[in-house]
Amino acid sequence: MAAAMDWLPWSLLLLFLTWDTSAFYVPGVAPINFHQNDPVEIKAVKLTSSRTQLPYEYYSLPFCQPSTITYKAENLGEVLRGDRIVNTPFQVLMNSEKKCEVLCGKSNKPMTLSVKESRLVAERISEDYYVHLIADNLPVATRLELYSNRDGDDKKKEKDVQFEHGYRLGFTDVNKIYLHNHLSFILYYHREDLEEDQEHTYRVVRFEVIPQSIRLEDLKADEKSSCTLPEGTNSSPQEIDPTKENQLYFTYSVHWEESDIKWASRWDTYLTMSDVQIHWFSIINSVVVVFFLSGILSMIIIRTLRKDIANYNKEDDIEDTMEESGWKLVHGDVFRPPQYPMILSSLLGSGIQLFCMILIVIFVAMLGMLSPSSRGALMTTACFLFMFMGVFGGFSAGRLYRTLKGHRWKKGAFCTATLYPGVVFGICFILNCFIWGKHSSGAVPFPTMVALLCMWFGISLPLVYLGYYFGFRKQPYDNPVRTNQIPRQIPEQRWYMNRFVGILMAGILPFGAMFIELFFIFSAIWENQFYYLFGFLFLVFIILVVSCSQISIVMVYFQLCAEDYRWWWRNFLVSGGSAFYVLVYAIFYFVNKEWGRPKQF
Repeated sequence: MAAAMDWLPWSLLLLFLTWDTSAFYVPGVAPINFHQNDPVEIKAVKLTSSRTQLPYEYYSLPFCQPSTITYKAENLGEVLRGDRIVNTPFQVLMNSEKKCEVLCGKSNKPMTLSVKESRLVAERISEDYYVHLIADNLPVATRLELYSNRDGDDKKKEKDVQFEHGYRLGFTDVNKIYLHNHLSFILYYHREDLEEDQEHTYRVVRFEVIPQSIRLEDLKADEKSSCTLPEGTNSSPQEIDPTKENQLYFTYSVHWEESDIKWASRWDTYLTMSDVQIHWFSIINSVVVVFFLSGILSMIIIRTLRKDIANYNKEDDIEDTMEESGWKLVHGDVFRPPQYPMILSSLLGSGIQLFCMILIVIFVAMLGMLSPSSRGALMTTACFLFMFMGVFGGFSAGRLYRTLKGHRWKKGAFCTATLYPGVVFGICFILNCFIWGKHSSGAVPFPTMVALLCMWFGISLPLVYLGYYFGFRKQPYDNPVRTNQIPRQIPEQRWYMNRFVGILMAGILPFGAMFIELFFIFSAIWENQFYYLFGFLFLVFIILVVSCSQISIVMVYFQLCAEDYRWWWRNFLVSGGSAFYVLVYAIFYFVNKEWGRPKQF
C-alpha cells in the first residue's frame, strides 16, 4: 500500500503529460496551403512600446475598421501577454499585387481625426509605439539594412540585415509629429511542388512591411478606392497636429515575392540566435563559478572532515584527551526544530512546486515544443504546470513539517497552498488595478482573474492537500544524532556571520553565474522580442541550481563551525540571496534604459 502511495504523484504527472501532449505546437506540422487569389487575412495583435511597457488594443487608436469587428478566441497566455487579436480591413489575395489602395474614406472625403483622436495618436507616437500585425500567424517585421565599412572602401561595404518586430506608428522630427499612414506589405511565398495535374499551392513564409508617411495632398485617390503614390522623394510626411483636426488617407500596397524558404523554417528569421559567443562566454563563466565552489567544498569535506573523522577513529585514550571544537560541539542541537516550522515547510513546498514547473517548461521549450509561433503556449503551460505540481510541493512540505515535529497538517497544507500564491496574486492584483486605470490591454480581464482563482482553488489547492496528506503520513527524515533536551548557549558571533551579511555574500556567486543570460531575458521582455535560447537557458538553470546548493553547504558549514546551530532559516534565505541581486539588477536595467533614452519633446 505504501509503495502504491509513493507512485501516486508520479502517475498523476505521467497522466497529465500524456493528456496535454496534443496542446503543444511542433513547428512544421500544420501549414496552410493557399491557391492563387485566395484571401490571406491580415490581423492586428496589439500596440507595444518599450517606453511605457503598456500594450494597447489595435482599435484603441482611430484606425480604419471593417464592417464587423471580430476578436479571436485567445488562450490564457495570450490574455496575460496583452494580445487582443482582431481582424482588419486589409484585403490581401495570394500572389496578387496591389499598387496602392485606400483603406477607408473616399476620394472626395478623406478620414478626419478629431482633436481628441489627434492628441491620442500624437501621444502614442511620442511614446514610441509599434503596431503588430500577423498574416497566417506570422508576425510582421520591418527590414533594417545596416552597412559596415571596415576597410574604408565604399565598394566593400557589408550589408547586415536585421528585422524589427512590428512597425513604428510614426516618428518625430523637429518637435513635429508624423504618422505612418501608408503600409507597403511585402509577403514572401514558397511554391509547393505538386504533380502536373494539380494546381499549385502557396505558403506564406515571410511578412515584411515598409511604413511610409505621405501627406494628404500628395496622395491621389479615385472613386474605385485606388490611389497613386508620389514619385521619388517629392512628397512630404503626414503631420499630426494635436491641437486641431487632421485629415488623412490610410493606404496600403501589396507585393508578393517567391522565396526558397520552406514553411518549417519560416520562423528562423525571428528566432535566429544573435551574439552566440556571448552566450558561450556566459556558460563558461558559470562553469568557472561552479568549479570554484566545488573546490571550496572539496577542501572542506576531503581535508577537514576526513581529518576529524580519522581523529575520532583513533584509540579511546587519545580520543578522551581531545578537546572538541567548532561544529562538533553542536551535534546535539543541529537538528532542533526551528521557529515557525509551518511557514518554513510551506515556503519549501512552494519552492519545490516552482522548481518542478520551471524545469519541465524550460526542458520542453528546449525541445522546440513551445515555439513562439504558438502564441501564449509558454505562459499557459507554465500556469497549468504550476497548478499540477502542487502535489509534489505538498508532499515535500508535509514530510518536512512532520520531521520538524509539526502536528496540524491541515493548517500546514492550507498554508502551503495559499501563502506564496496569495502573495503573488495580491501583488499582481494591485499592479493590475493601475494597468486597468490606463485602459491597457495588458490588464487581466475580470473573467480571466476568476478563471485563475478557479484554477488555484479547484486544481492547485486539492492537489497540495493530497500531496501533503501522503507526505505527512510518510516516515519523517531520520536524524543521524539525538537532539539534546536543553538548548546549547550560542556564543557571540562575529560581524561577518550576521544573517544579512551572509545572504549578501552568498548571493554574489550564483548571480554571477546567470547575470549575462539574465540581460538577454530582460532585453527580450523590455523590447518585446522573442526569446528562444532555451538551450542556453537550461544549462544556466542547471548551473544556478548547483551553485546555490553548493554555496548553501559552504555557508552552513561556516555557521556550524561558529557554534550557531540555527541553520534552517538561514540556509533557506542564503540559497535565495541571489534573488536580491536580481532585484537590484532589474532596477539598474530599468534606470539605465529610461535615463539612457533620448528625450521626446
